[in-house]
Amino acid sequence: MAIDGDPLPSWLVRIFLAGATGVIGSRLVPLLVAEGHQVTGMTRSPDKAGPLRELGADPVVCDVFDRDSLREAIVRARPDAILHELTDLPDDARRVPELAAANNRIRREGTRNLLDAAEAAEVGRFVAQSVAWDLPGEGGEAAADLERAVLEFGGVVVRYGRFYGPGTYHEAEPPDPPRIHVDEAARRTIPALSAPSGILVVAEDEPSDASP
Repeated sequence: MAIDGDPLPSWLVRIFLAGATGVIGSRLVPLLVAEGHQVTGMTRSPDKAGPLRELGADPVVCDVFDRDSLREAIVRARPDAILHELTDLPDDARRVPELAAANNRIRREGTRNLLDAAEAAEVGRFVAQSVAWDLPGEGGEAAADLERAVLEFGGVVVRYGRFYGPGTYHEAEPPDPPRIHVDEAARRTIPALSAPSGILVVAEDEPSDASP
């Protein structure tokens, strides 16, 4: 699926961003606001509501695993699109294997809860984060489950390369490919909101499309 930076449709003005304070979500908020869109930014930490408001988003404090509260928040926001940029990763990259189960749960249960809420709120556009490299074992199965659920809904899966840049696991130098600077990843995410259902690869020196 090739996307040539098409602007969001003029009617697409309300966006619900789950994971708004993460490494890529915090970059997406000001980009979307600068284009004139109304952003509801979800965080599970009350302490991060203030910084979200400063970035121009309408903050909502909610846990993706609280299905009822999540549905209520999304129905109340009345978004035209949902951006799923949620992860549950430790600050120390060395602990990723040890704590992988939490991120797998986000990919499975968290994604399903967001999709159920999207259906309840009659949201037609859904974009979700995935990865552009093969994950071993349960991590790979969880990523495949996420992608399958999103595509069955009619949404867009964004397979990101490994992030590098400020706030990532690779601040000093780029990782092995597939990779993408996190600022460029945020910029290239926005056109996915106006793309047809499918898989979009966002990485340097990688094909711009992939088959579901």
